[in-house]
Amino acid sequence: MARRRSSRKPKTSDSKTRPRRGGFPIHNAPLPKGLKTDNQNAAGIDIGATQHYVAIPEGRDEACVRCFGTFTSDLHAIAEWLADCGITTVAMESTGVYWIPLFELLESSGFEVKRVEPGKLKRAPGRKTDVLDCQWIQELHTYGLLEGSFLPDQQIGVLRCYMRQRDTLVRHAGQHIQHMQKVLEQMNIKLTEVVTDITGATGMAIIDAILGGERDPQKLAALRDRRCKNDESTIALALEGNCSEHHLFVLRQVVESYRFYHRQIADVDEMIESHLKTFTDKSDGQKLTYRPRKRKLRNSEPRFDMRKYLHQMIGMDLTEIPGFGGAALLGIVAEVGLDMSPWPTEKHFASWLCLCPGNHKTGGRQNRGKTATRPTKSHAATLFRLGAQSILRSDCALGAFGRRLRTRLGAPKAITAVAHKLSIIYYNALKYGRQYVDQGAENYERQYRQWAIKGLRRRAEQLGFDLTPTSKAG
Repeated sequence: MARRRSSRKPKTSDSKTRPRRGGFPIHNAPLPKGLKTDNQNAAGIDIGATQHYVAIPEGRDEACVRCFGTFTSDLHAIAEWLADCGITTVAMESTGVYWIPLFELLESSGFEVKRVEPGKLKRAPGRKTDVLDCQWIQELHTYGLLEGSFLPDQQIGVLRCYMRQRDTLVRHAGQHIQHMQKVLEQMNIKLTEVVTDITGATGMAIIDAILGGERDPQKLAALRDRRCKNDESTIALALEGNCSEHHLFVLRQVVESYRFYHRQIADVDEMIESHLKTFTDKSDGQKLTYRPRKRKLRNSEPRFDMRKYLHQMIGMDLTEIPGFGGAALLGIVAEVGLDMSPWPTEKHFASWLCLCPGNHKTGGRQNRGKTATRPTKSHAATLFRLGAQSILRSDCALGAFGRRLRTRLGAPKAITAVAHKLSIIYYNALKYGRQYVDQGAENYERQYRQWAIKGLRRRAEQLGFDLTPTSKAG
């Protein structure tokens, strides 16, 4: 049986009758009480890899929605069309990296541009098209219901680009270290069992000698560095293996790739150091106190003095805070910058980093199953968590606080709680210039004991008892 064709005409993107969302007409309905159009000259853009859909208010042009390509000439056409239509502010969805060229072009053209997270643009299910998306973005932005995502200034943005490229290179170099270990195991050379780091002085000397044709385990073990824990006889036993030609070929390529990535890392470090010199010196001529190095630098760490540059950029030495090493602090600065004005308080800053518990109340009760911190891909939050993880092993007040929570709540929640405190310390240092002073683990334990006793006395009074210390109490 043949289907009957519908007599309705398909709606075009510039139709006067707007689509309905969730069963309610939005464009033609009267505005709710208290809702007003804050941005009369607002446009919305749905970002794509090959096409950008742009929506403007009705009456500005024959078509209120137009589709453009993603070539540079198409981006300039978008800017010209928006300017001809009297648009002053634009909201766009942050899709992958496709939004970056258009964002930079529109911003340089004088438009006020807001980059909005996709999670804040949820629409009714079953009504998902590119045309409806750009119209929905334009409508929300007209009523002032969209909040732009945080973007650092240009100087911090350049530093962020260098630091993220450096992290990518370090990650790729680490994969080649794992590949080297795999090839050595296939050759039954147990170098990883007798050497802590195969990319150290002993490991690389032995690997280079093997690639150079040396097969005698005693001669290879004689290349041992004097700081190596295992003796030559133990290392010689581990170096008796089967050096097949195909394994040597793979090992040679992996070693060359590993060294290539480290040459790339060195080039990035030069660019980072030269860019750090462009920041304003806020140290007021204060000299850093000498601090003897406690450990050897890792192969992946920068070789320039990060502590000196950070002191000049911030105006104080934040590396004295436990968990804030030079590399980690430089990564945090590259992600969140030096200006804390986008966040009104330290609570807003910690919530933006997703280091706060969730809040889900219904019926006047808190849903305990949804109080966990929100998932995030923030590089800054990861660095704060890494610093908190190292603090749990240190003899400081934050370390004692984290260890106390770890025994009660577990390591993940304890790390999040310490990272939350580190974010507050960072915020207060940059916004108010507050220098952190560590009170020590012993002093913290003493204060916590006083807090616990005070709580017990208050509880005893409520129950009608009197709390009396015994002679055995410390």
